[in-house]
Amino acid sequence: MKLILAGATGQIGRMLLRDLAGERDASHELIMLTRATKSLPAETRLPGVRVITWDARSLGPWADEIDGADAVINLAGRSVNCRYTKTNLAEMLSSRVESTRVIGEAIARAKQPPRVWLQMSTATIYAHRFDAPNDDMTGILGGSEPDAPRYWDKSIEIARAWEETLFASPTPRTRKVALRAAMVMSPDRSGVFDTLARLAQRGLGGAHGSGRQYVSWIHEYDFVAAIRFLLAHEELSGPVNLSSPEPLTNHAFQQILRHALLAPFGLRSPEWLLKIGAFFLRTDVELLLKSRRVIPRRLLEAGFRFRYPDWPSAAIALASRRAVSK
Repeated sequence: MKLILAGATGQIGRMLLRDLAGERDASHELIMLTRATKSLPAETRLPGVRVITWDARSLGPWADEIDGADAVINLAGRSVNCRYTKTNLAEMLSSRVESTRVIGEAIARAKQPPRVWLQMSTATIYAHRFDAPNDDMTGILGGSEPDAPRYWDKSIEIARAWEETLFASPTPRTRKVALRAAMVMSPDRSGVFDTLARLAQRGLGGAHGSGRQYVSWIHEYDFVAAIRFLLAHEELSGPVNLSSPEPLTNHAFQQILRHALLAPFGLRSPEWLLKIGAFFLRTDVELLLKSRRVIPRRLLEAGFRFRYPDWPSAAIALASRRAVSK
């Protein structure tokens, strides 16, 4: 395969680079599109990885690589781990929509367009709810939930615009998949799991807020395996949930995390305290307090099998690898 990977400098991109570069045979080609020219991750120096710069907004020489490629995976977008100011929200929206739009333009003009385009999306697109899970066929999209802060609607609007840009792109010969990903858990430094683990080991691993909100997650092994599965399964297009089949409440999630890390206790963090902490950490409490109860129905029905379907097995495996890597 000739594979184009855009926006690969973050945690998820580095995971994919390690896997795709490490497993390739000599006939495969991996091209990374990046805006960064300095401080590229070590994975970009793996044999056979070719790095090309782009601005993620306009067509340029990079677009010639799209012509004749087998697949495109676009992960580009400003991190959501920030304060939800007007400026940051605007950057989150524009970085997602513009990079998706211009990749669509490159595919549309290609004489030999890619067979498949995997476009990053987010499980945040679903409604904040406790009563039932959201699958990728019947799930309820979010917006204006009566028990959610109104500013959370901004995340929904960004997610909707992201996917609308993907599906509006005039690329009839290219299969398109929106990757509605939950939190991807890996032991990488400063990733989601590492951050939660450090807090838990300092006694701050109790429930967040009420603890009733659901947590959806996916182990890095299953995330990468799902990407490979989606590249190969031509019957799958449209939105696909990338999450474990067993979401659980925040209270249970934190309790299991403490057990895996051998943390003796965990103080509960009430909502008011989380807001103070989020202010100083320059992030937002939505990331912890929104109830994301997501089920990967389409993957399961297509025959995908998770190595880590439940949080206890995943947490123990992640904690062990984190301990070894420290």
